[in-house]
Amino acid sequence: MVKWLFFTLMTWGSLSAFSQNLYFPPTESDEWDTLSPQRYHWCDTKIDSLYEFPEANNTKAFLLLIDGKIVLEQYFNGHDANASWYWASAGKSLTSFMVGLAQQDGYLSIYDATSSYLGNGWTSCSPEQEEKITIRHQLTMTSGLDDGVTDPHCTDVACLTFKANAGERWAYHNAPYTLLDGVIEAATGMSLNVYTNLKVKTVTGMTGLFVPSGYNNVFYSTARSMARFGLLILNNGDWNGRPIMTDQNYFHEMTHQSQDLNQSYGYLWWLNGYDSFMIPQSQFVFPGPLFTNAPTDSYAAMGKNGQFLNVVSGKNMIWIRMGDAPDNSDVPFLLNDQIWGYLNELNCHSVGIAETDFGKNQIRISPIPIQETINITSDEKIVLSELINAQGQIVLRTHPKNWNFEIETSNLLPGFYILRFKTGNGHHHSIKVIKN
Repeated sequence: MVKWLFFTLMTWGSLSAFSQNLYFPPTESDEWDTLSPQRYHWCDTKIDSLYEFPEANNTKAFLLLIDGKIVLEQYFNGHDANASWYWASAGKSLTSFMVGLAQQDGYLSIYDATSSYLGNGWTSCSPEQEEKITIRHQLTMTSGLDDGVTDPHCTDVACLTFKANAGERWAYHNAPYTLLDGVIEAATGMSLNVYTNLKVKTVTGMTGLFVPSGYNNVFYSTARSMARFGLLILNNGDWNGRPIMTDQNYFHEMTHQSQDLNQSYGYLWWLNGYDSFMIPQSQFVFPGPLFTNAPTDSYAAMGKNGQFLNVVSGKNMIWIRMGDAPDNSDVPFLLNDQIWGYLNELNCHSVGIAETDFGKNQIRISPIPIQETINITSDEKIVLSELINAQGQIVLRTHPKNWNFEIETSNLLPGFYILRFKTGNGHHHSIKVIKN
C-alpha cells in the first residue's frame, strides 16, 4: 500500500515543538513578523533548490507562513511584495467564504433554490429542472448544467443547458460558480466587492478587488493579502480573537468532503487525504488522494496558471504561489504537488523523502513532467503497466520483461495521466504524471 510522505519527522517534530498561538499582522501596517528557516533545521542549499523550481516555472511570488509568521518569501520575474496579481479560480475560495457569511447573516440559506435570487429562467432548463438547482449545488460543482458547452464560462441563459439532475453529476463548471456573485448581491443588496470589504477586508487588513473579466469576476491582490486570507482560514474564520465566521458548521462543510461524486472537493476548496478525486474536464474518478506529497489534512484553493493557497491546520502552516502559466491546466494540481515535494526536502537531514515510497518496493519514474519517453525503474518486477488519460481511457499498455524499461510517449497529447502498475507479486500501484 502506498505511503504518502510529507515533511520528515524531525522537521514536523520541530514545528510541533514551536507551535504557539497564531500571530496576526497589524491590519493597517505592512509590518509582518518573521521566523528564521534555520529554526526548523532547513538548509540554505535546499531553500535555493526550492526557489529555483518555481522561478523556472514562471512564478511571480512564493510565500510560506508558520504560526502566522513569514518563514519564506521570495519574488521572481520583476514581481514584488507590493504588486497585485490575479487569483483566478483560487478566488472561488473567497466567494465560498462570502456565501457562508451571507448565510450566517440571515440573507440566504445554501439550500435555497438559486432561482429565488436570480429569478426564474436564469437557465435554459425546464422550470422543474431549474428549480432543483440550489446554492449548495453551485458551491459543490453539482448543478447538473452542461460544462461541455462551447464556452463553459458563459453565464448567458443560452449557455446554461441541462445535462443531469442537480446533485447527480460533478463537473468543474465556471459559469454556475460565477453566478454566485449575483446570488450574493440579490440576497444582501450589496455587490460582492462591497460585502467582502465590509465583512473581511476591513477586519483582516486585506487589500484587493474583484475585477470583471469577460463573464468572470476575478480577484486581484498582493501575495501577502492572499496570506492574510489564508491565515483567517487557518484560524477557522477568526481574526486575532475577532470572529468573522461564527457558523462553524458551514466552515467545516466548506473544508471537508461535500458530496460523494468527487470526494476531494468541498465548497469550492480542493481537499487532500481522501480515497479518490476528479479533475476538470473529466468524468473519470481517479484512485488515491489529490496530492501525494502533502499532509493528508491539507486543503487548497487553486486557480489557472498556478495560483495556489495551501492550508495545513495540523501544522499551523500556509503557503502561496502566484505566477504565469506553467501549462494549460485549469487547476494545475500536479505543479502544486511538485512544490510540496521540494518542501519535503527542506530539512538538512532529509534524504530523498520526496520520492514515492512503496514500502519495500519502490517505483521511480523520470523525467517529471514526462516528455518523449518515460524511464521506469522498479525494485520489484513489473508485469503490466498502463497509462490512463484524464477521460479514464487506457492509451498505452505494456508487458515489461525486466525491472527497468521505457515507455514511448511522443505521440501522446499534453495533459494529465495516471501510470498504473501490476507487479509480479500481485501488487498494484498508481502514479500521477503530466506531459508537457
